[in-house]
Amino acid sequence: MTLQELSKYYKLYERLERNKDMLASLYATAGLGAQAITGMPHTPGVSDKVSSLVIEIEDLKSRIDYLESKCAQERKELEEYIGTIKDDQTRMVFRLRFVRCMTWRQVAEAIGGGNTANSVKLICHRHLNPKS
Repeated sequence: MTLQELSKYYKLYERLERNKDMLASLYATAGLGAQAITGMPHTPGVSDKVSSLVIEIEDLKSRIDYLESKCAQERKELEEYIGTIKDDQTRMVFRLRFVRCMTWRQVAEAIGGGNTANSVKLICHRHLNPKS
């Protein structure tokens, strides 16, 4: 497996989280932009801000559902690959980085033992390119 293939889940997960943040923002906007009921007649041709936001919300929810299913599929493949790694520390580096989506610095801190971001990154690269 290549680094690019391993990073698919990581990138999908980041995209999913961004979409979830946008959805929360749209919900907040829709709540703040709710129309006040004044009893006055509505002018034809004037768009309703909330209904426009509802369309955006539903579209975003569909994208989130799609991304969640893609993430689940990618995660399953990733877990299967990581399960084949024999070395415990290498397997943990891969799991923390590519499944838990930690930065290299966070992986190094979680592994401990004086590891740095560069050293755990090197563990990953050595496993993927054993001849290097």
